[in-house]
Amino acid sequence: MGSCILLVDISPLLKDPVAFRTLIDLLEDHVRASFPKIDFIVGLDSRGFLIGTPLAQRLGIGFVPVRKKGKLPGATECISYSLEYGKAELEIQSDAVEPGQKVVVVDDLLATGGTMGAACELLKRLKAEILECLVIIELKALKGSEKLNSIPFYSLLQYD
Repeated sequence: MGSCILLVDISPLLKDPVAFRTLIDLLEDHVRASFPKIDFIVGLDSRGFLIGTPLAQRLGIGFVPVRKKGKLPGATECISYSLEYGKAELEIQSDAVEPGQKVVVVDDLLATGGTMGAACELLKRLKAEILECLVIIELKALKGSEKLNSIPFYSLLQYD
């Protein structure tokens, strides 16, 4: 039997301004209550950008993108990692984060944890302090949070 990749569509959430504002409100409330000092929100390509940039604006802090390989100008750190359906590579600009700066990493979904885990490895290379990985939806049956090696993790919605 072939493997099945479940796609979770957040487009309806993005199309509804009240729902989207409520989502950012919930994320902002969680982050403010959990962490008194954050330097950056780090968003994962590409839906993490949609959540991370308004969240960073609300918090009055900067936003740092982690992108698919070949999309960022200047010097970058790159990591290769395995996906359910092959290999992928992520990059971050080498000077995006200073050693010791505190970051929260955001994306829309945590499935197997490969992308989030790879992004955290990049941030560790830059010696960032990862406060938490934050997603809207977690697919619990895929055990992705186990790949985060005890980095704090928070999801708004969980599905088995």
